[in-house]
Amino acid sequence: MFIAHLIVTLLASALTGAAAIANLIGHEYPRRQADIMRVPHSWMRPLGALLAAGSVGLLAGLAVPIIGLLAAGGLVLYFLGALVAHVRVGDRNLGPWSVFFLPALACLILGW
Repeated sequence: MFIAHLIVTLLASALTGAAAIANLIGHEYPRRQADIMRVPHSWMRPLGALLAAGSVGLLAGLAVPIIGLLAAGGLVLYFLGALVAHVRVGDRNLGPWSVFFLPALACLILGW
């Protein structure tokens, strides 16, 4: 079970870390998504910081499990908030959202 948890944690951390970097550097994709979701661009860096904290927390959770559990829970809440933003504007393209949400949820379940 530890190997599955390790693989899912590394995958979730890599995906979340890449999203954090994209938000923090102002990459075009998250800016375009923010426009679609009607999220102010001023929120991009704080959201990127939350993603970065979640990514680092997942990795730290390999040494201190409660940190990983809290990070995974925080990421699940973050991505549920993103789901609300998608539904609010009527966006039904949830494929990219699920790529980030499902590994975070798997980390939460496997870390429990």
